[in-house]
Amino acid sequence: MRMIFGLVLILGVALAGFAVKMAQGYISQTETALTQERAFRQAVGDLVEVYVVNKPVKYGDVLKPEDVQKIYWQKSFLPKGAFSKETDLFPETTDKPRFVIRPMEAYEPILAVKVTKPGQPAGLTGTLSDGMRAFAIKVDTVSGVSGFVYPGNFVDVYWTGSVGNRDITKLIESSVNVIAVDQTADGAATGGALVAQTVTVQVTPEQVARLAQAQATGRLALSLVGNTASTIDGRVEVNSDSLLGIEREKVVRVEAERVCTVRTRKGGEVVDIPIPCTN
Repeated sequence: MRMIFGLVLILGVALAGFAVKMAQGYISQTETALTQERAFRQAVGDLVEVYVVNKPVKYGDVLKPEDVQKIYWQKSFLPKGAFSKETDLFPETTDKPRFVIRPMEAYEPILAVKVTKPGQPAGLTGTLSDGMRAFAIKVDTVSGVSGFVYPGNFVDVYWTGSVGNRDITKLIESSVNVIAVDQTADGAATGGALVAQTVTVQVTPEQVARLAQAQATGRLALSLVGNTASTIDGRVEVNSDSLLGIEREKVVRVEAERVCTVRTRKGGEVVDIPIPCTN
């Protein structure tokens, strides 16, 4: 009997020790998981809910409540103009819809620059920034960069015309935003070249006047600007002489020396006698 009691006691102590060891292992794993979770939270930062589209949408589509959903997004990397409240995206004060003016893929955040204001049409007026104007430039295959200019690109505008008796080409606008090519304003199709007749750019009212005057007095040509290129601030101008390296001789006018005289009569002859000039 004592032997059985002793065996039961030994077995109980062993089981208790095993249970303690298991508990210590579980607690250690839990602490490790909590430490990793805290490190992850610290690295990620705060999360906020933002509205995204739950399916691909294209230019001109009506943005409906069933087309959007909320997801968590890192607050430190939240794009400017994102919507976090449903009342901001779909105001209760109006039942007029928003239209998509920039194509979006599924689960892409909805930004204010990608949709119109409630009731605003998805035309050029919806893509223009505050205070800006749309101006159409007539182009052909050559002046339109062989059809490889699309909405969303930036271009330099060059003017070629006659000044006096010389033809010159001058950069008149640098890095202007293209918002439409012919009747296309979404910029979704960029697979092949599109030979356009007009390219519409977004410019200030002053630039509109400059471009209108330039288009009326000469020829305009576009030069496609790279994504990482900076705006040109200096003057860019070329004429036929500088292109061919011709240096024209400068005509220097030399004023003839002034001679002052006084007439006098010597006998029956009138002669001019040089005298110093007084004025």
